[in-house]
Amino acid sequence: MKTLQILSSLLLAVALWSCSKTNDDKADKQETASADAVVPIKLAPISSVVRAEPVVASGLVSSAAEARLSFKVGGIINQLLVEEGQSVRKGQLLATLNLTEINAQVAQAQLANEKAERDLNRVKSLYADTAATLEQLQNATTGIKVAKQNLAIAQFNRSYAQIRSTVDGTVTRKVANAGEYIAAGGAVYIISSNRRSDWVVRIGVSDKDWARLRLGNRAIVNLDAYPDRTFTGVVSELAQAADPVNKLYEVEVRVDPGTARFAPGLFAKVVLTPAQSRSYTLVPVEAIVEGNGKDGFVYVVADDEKHVRKLPVQIGFLEGSNVLLANGLSGIKEVVTAGSAFLTEESSVIVK
Repeated sequence: MKTLQILSSLLLAVALWSCSKTNDDKADKQETASADAVVPIKLAPISSVVRAEPVVASGLVSSAAEARLSFKVGGIINQLLVEEGQSVRKGQLLATLNLTEINAQVAQAQLANEKAERDLNRVKSLYADTAATLEQLQNATTGIKVAKQNLAIAQFNRSYAQIRSTVDGTVTRKVANAGEYIAAGGAVYIISSNRRSDWVVRIGVSDKDWARLRLGNRAIVNLDAYPDRTFTGVVSELAQAADPVNKLYEVEVRVDPGTARFAPGLFAKVVLTPAQSRSYTLVPVEAIVEGNGKDGFVYVVADDEKHVRKLPVQIGFLEGSNVLLANGLSGIKEVVTAGSAFLTEESSVIVK
């Protein structure tokens, strides 16, 4: 009997110890959970700045004085005197046509002119002897004028049966070869000026960006061909109509190559700075959460200083490690930076 009582006492003591242990564990877990729910955060001050939002676009380097050279008349190409990549001077002879047919046309025009002169002289003599009418004299006079104009046309066409360079530059493309038939106006050579002042980058911008740009706006140009160099430029032309295909407005930026060697077709990234400025709110980039295009959110400390509020903002553009906000945060002085990725509006916070 005494043994049974001793065993009962021992079992009761173990049960009481087990309950006490369970309650202590629950308390510890509650304290740990409470501590884990408090998110340590850091705050950063915000400021207001005045900036001109840059326009960023890409395009290809080309020459403003690019020429597509062709013959005035069609014919068989006789000679091509320069090749692609070759430098040429203004006025240099580049190509000629076979002149057999063209010389024959000039000869025909000369013979027609000589006949018209003889006819006029004959009619003048007859008119003086009253053997020809005034109308016949007038017709002969008109005939000689028409013949002279036809001769001038034939001679002019012969003078343009050759191609001469219109600029100092480089042959970027040779489109035809000797012996081929080329139609009147068909490009034979494409030549780009190589003067330092003629290099441009043509880019396409949206209507919103086009409206903010002005002639003379400054530009920063970076080329893949020269990754360690930055070039300067200015807006030299603004299209007055959008491209019917891509709906973008073409902007021409004249670039100063400095000592670099440029060539048509180099890929360029252009950053334009409009003259039009506005006020932005400056915050660290790590303060932005749930960014989606121009929309995002930031957290700010609530009035009780133990919780946070989530506020929507509109992103203007990036500037280094900062974000310029177009609107939002009116009356706010600080935003949450460190710890913002782990927050919700139900989170308890502590400022570190």
